[in-house]
Amino acid sequence: MAFVNAPSLLLLADAASSTVQETSETLRQASDVFDDLAGPIQVALFLGALSFTTAILVSATAFTRIVIVMSFVRRALSTQEIPPNQVMLGLSLFLTFFIMAPTFDRIHDRAIKPFLEAKATESEEEPLKFEFVKAAEIATSELKTFMLYNTRRADLQLFYELADTPPPSQREATPLKIAVPAFIISELKTAFIMGFCIYIPFMLIDLVISTILMALGMMMMPPVVVSTPCKLLLFVMVDGWQLISRALVASFA
Repeated sequence: MAFVNAPSLLLLADAASSTVQETSETLRQASDVFDDLAGPIQVALFLGALSFTTAILVSATAFTRIVIVMSFVRRALSTQEIPPNQVMLGLSLFLTFFIMAPTFDRIHDRAIKPFLEAKATESEEEPLKFEFVKAAEIATSELKTFMLYNTRRADLQLFYELADTPPPSQREATPLKIAVPAFIISELKTAFIMGFCIYIPFMLIDLVISTILMALGMMMMPPVVVSTPCKLLLFVMVDGWQLISRALVASFA
């Protein structure tokens, strides 16, 4: 990252502090407005907010890398729609929960659990000690930590340059508007690299089968008819699903 002198660091720290304070105040005001709404309107807003869970799942967790690699595996095996999309998505989802379990546990212990305990002991005489805004900030910070650990520095630097913003002295101070897109393109690059490595052995099988068929004069016979059983046999013999799952889990920091 670019070198930042001490006065610039002080200015950046002051700007970041003021931004955090303004964001916290805005969230508190929004929380007060939400509490003042009628019950049915709160339920409607809550159900509407659930529609954003898909975007969070794709953009801030391990799901993107896993589902892309799984798609590469199915294409490399030339099995068309086997395994079905529902099976692939289900496996990708539960692998995501497995990989994200430490992050989710920290969010539960540091944000959700204290907030629920404070909410249970809340009374008119004693105000809420652990507000929803603080819980949201902790949960966001934990997700951002996971994203930064799995994001390449070059991708972060790209979005700092596009935003015309100097990088902070500490990586943890990266704003979400830069951390999220950098994390996504970093995940895409990693998934495509893993997909390329998966394709190589199966492509060699296709080349060998095609060469053998041409040598036998069976040029009218599609090579995929013969190569697909061979690729399935190889994949089963090396216990491919276990290797893919192990590689995916080990690829995350």
